[in-house]
Amino acid sequence: MNVLISLIVYLVIFGLIWWLVSLLPLPAPVAQIVRVLFIILLILMVLSVFGIIPGGYLPKLNL
Repeated sequence: MNVLISLIVYLVIFGLIWWLVSLLPLPAPVAQIVRVLFIILLILMVLSVFGIIPGGYLPKLNL
């Protein structure tokens, strides 16, 4: 249950950051690179929350 809460919190924060970055007036090639980097970060975040890869770069949530 704690893993699910952590994942939800991370996804909400990630969504807010994605929304704020999407508001920036970036040229098309830069926006495409940023979108790909965000998708890679999302995959890494989900895998590290479930313990598939080590997620030392994510802070531990004590709820």
